[in-house]
Amino acid sequence: MSRLVDVALPAALGAAATTAATAVLESRPPAGRERWERTNYAGRTVTLLGGAAVGAGACAAALATTATAPAAGRAAVAGAVAAGAGAAMGLVDDLREDTAEPAKGLRGHLGALARGRVTTGALKIAGIGAGALVASWLVTPRQGAGVARAAEVLTGAALVAATANLHNLFDLRPGRTLKVATLVSAPLAVGAPGTAPGALAAAAFGVAGAALPDDLRETAMLGDTGANALGGLVGTALAAQPSRAVRGGALAAAVALTLLSERVSFSRVIERTGPLRRLDALGRRAR
Repeated sequence: MSRLVDVALPAALGAAATTAATAVLESRPPAGRERWERTNYAGRTVTLLGGAAVGAGACAAALATTATAPAAGRAAVAGAVAAGAGAAMGLVDDLREDTAEPAKGLRGHLGALARGRVTTGALKIAGIGAGALVASWLVTPRQGAGVARAAEVLTGAALVAATANLHNLFDLRPGRTLKVATLVSAPLAVGAPGTAPGALAAAAFGVAGAALPDDLRETAMLGDTGANALGGLVGTALAAQPSRAVRGGALAAAVALTLLSERVSFSRVIERTGPLRRLDALGRRAR
């Protein structure tokens, strides 16, 4: 029973924090509701306030894990830092993106930077990378030689940043990123209840669950703000895993999928693969 509580409590706190943030933002949208409205892939008007709520919920949920896992102090701060950096830099990209000369993908933003143009995407890469580095430093055990620990910190930072970016890459259809976050965080939470990484994963699961209904109904969208924040929290849960095999496998998968996205459309692959197509469409509004 205690194992169930160790999973359910941080998940409930994550859901509650996200629900509360949604209510506050919807009641008083900063700079007016129109500032947050966008048109999605199906031509429907949605609000980015949902992504802002996920960002706020992810930060609050990470910090709240100290109430459910007493040893989660540094990991809780790490999760909040990674989620906060993802939310802040994603918000810059969502609200300030250069639509006249857009740069897409990692290659596009780095290519623009090489030509002397600093895009909001390049700023996001730097900001999320910095947050990921701090988060990894906090969750990496202090024992060990300086060089060995530095290597572990850099590897963990790459994992956090890559996971945050990967969640953003999946945010092309309603519910997709939230389903990915759920599928990754659920086994992590169930596999290590009561621990720092397990609590962070459960919190991410709760945040995703609270945001999923509005995302599927296409009344709200994550945008870069919500996707990067939630991905940062999931990435921190992965980086805090004690198993090097788990961390290494997760990093390899995240990097491989990121590189693949430069050449292959995830949406096209999902549409052509029956089980993935059905899972992706589950709960979504008909066009």
